[in-house]
Amino acid sequence: MQIRAGLFWLSAALSLTALTAAAVERSPRPVARPSLIAEPVVAQLVQARANDPAVQALAPDSSRRPAARPRTLASAPAPVAASGEFGAWLRGFRTRALREGISARVFDAAFAGVRPDTSTLRHETSQPEFSRPIWAYLDSAVSESRIRNGQAALRDHRRVLDEIEARYDVEREVIVAVWGMESAYGALRGSTRIIPALSALAMGSRRADFYEQQLIGALRIIQSGDVDASHMVGSWAGAMGHTQFIPTSYLAYAVDFRGDGVRDIWSDDPTDSLASTAAYLASHGWQRGQPWGVEVVIPRNFNPRLANTSRDAGEWRSLGIEPVRGATLPRSGEATLLFPAGSRGPAILAFQNFRVIKRYNNADAYAIAIGHLADRLRGGGGFVGDWPRDDRPLSLAEREELQRVLARSGHYDGTIDGRVGQGTLAAVREWQSANGLPPDGYVSLALLQRMRR
Repeated sequence: MQIRAGLFWLSAALSLTALTAAAVERSPRPVARPSLIAEPVVAQLVQARANDPAVQALAPDSSRRPAARPRTLASAPAPVAASGEFGAWLRGFRTRALREGISARVFDAAFAGVRPDTSTLRHETSQPEFSRPIWAYLDSAVSESRIRNGQAALRDHRRVLDEIEARYDVEREVIVAVWGMESAYGALRGSTRIIPALSALAMGSRRADFYEQQLIGALRIIQSGDVDASHMVGSWAGAMGHTQFIPTSYLAYAVDFRGDGVRDIWSDDPTDSLASTAAYLASHGWQRGQPWGVEVVIPRNFNPRLANTSRDAGEWRSLGIEPVRGATLPRSGEATLLFPAGSRGPAILAFQNFRVIKRYNNADAYAIAIGHLADRLRGGGGFVGDWPRDDRPLSLAEREELQRVLARSGHYDGTIDGRVGQGTLAAVREWQSANGLPPDGYVSLALLQRMRR
């Protein structure tokens, strides 16, 4: 890459939990994964979705859809009885849930015998021992085995992917890339019972309101008849199925692709999960035929302050930016210039589809991994630019120190926890701008040393 050495460091560095090597590849996640977009008022969003002509056009033909098969109870369950702190919380939550339209019968059946799964709180509060740089994340996310297994999935599910791609106008490689990242192509969907898990999080999490919203969403799903409480399983934070939908996103975007009356993302058959993922991406503005991003070459005298800014592809060309050998840069389309690992690593022009992927998981590393995996599944090569693999990531103590400096300077008001998420990165960019540096957001030892002065 033609950038003057030491010119600038750019874009996001993410704190990533270490992945344990296993026979089946695990799905790597950047930082504390922000789940699929959560809607503040589920009922309103679901109604808006029903009334939106653009979304209606994405829905399966209603003539193929038989009446839903609601699961009925032989007799009404006994009212929920629980003692102590959980009992007090549950009684209050029951009142709120019934006010939101959950029936007493559904609520009491879902919570019969339930105790909060407090292991979820340990997951949420556990601190990573070290920060994984983006190149280490991509090594795992876009490994040779994940590419090989993804190409096999494309072959094995060719017919249903033909139908999904035709209906939603989202390329199959992107859908399968999400599947591979989220559950290793269905091998790691999660077996945690969602009601106990979300109950613990709604009681004790620092994001209790968010998890209570998800718990009400889970009860709405049960009430709809798509699944019962005993079969509603997934990850510790409430994400479910082959492509890990949280409850509110399921309610707004999941589809019954085969028209059998159930939006089934929990079975071994991935059809509804894959179609739901395509519907989600299409609903958020996916543009078929446009790349998610293009690796580019930067001219030597490039202005570093243009990093993380957006302009038309033609304007970037006029500034001397060109695609790397073998890549094609669209003639038009708004694109953001990213340097995920600073000036020593690859540079990327990220287009609209990159932003759509971030609606699924709001982290640059995740969106780059999905886009790059999709490219590799269709036969593309790896990044041309070298990653700065000798760049040492910050330790937990150093990341906490960075957050304290940002807080003292008035740029950060979040928790001092060493998690370099979107809030910390935004604060880093503000600090850099205020101190005469390119606002790139790249977290490095050199940046921390500058902050210490």
